[in-house]
Amino acid sequence: MREKEVEQKLVKAVKLAGGFCIKFTSPGFDGVPDRVVLLPKGRMAFIELKASGKKPRALQIRRMKQLSALGFLCYVVDNTDVIGGVIDEIQSS
Repeated sequence: MREKEVEQKLVKAVKLAGGFCIKFTSPGFDGVPDRVVLLPKGRMAFIELKASGKKPRALQIRRMKQLSALGFLCYVVDNTDVIGGVIDEIQSS
């Protein structure tokens, strides 16, 4: 499955959960995750999207580790089957 298809399904699922799935770009700070997920009750996470079977680059992994060290949830989503579980995990954090 292409990254764009995974992204579209994530956006729909987050919207159904009552949240926002904001595209995230940060000029001058490469490697940040593709999307910021904002859910009710102040729940938030960063999501790196990939096509099925693709892996994040080394810089993307490093950025997610940095964000995790600050206390933020970070996920890599490369197929639509895990989207529901990721949203559940964010909601229960």
